[in-house]
Amino acid sequence: MAQDVLCEVNNCKYWAEGNKCSANAIYVVSHRGKKAANQEETDCQTFEPQI
Repeated sequence: MAQDVLCEVNNCKYWAEGNKCSANAIYVVSHRGKKAANQEETDCQTFEPQI
């Protein structure tokens, strides 16, 4: 498993200094069911706006 998860979306509540993700788990989904043909067909469902 990856040691670090990087994130450049700095308005997410899980964003941490150094573009690190501080979430306990990451949830990524595909727009096309269980398989994605490319990066544009996926989304990170862990995102929550920072308040």
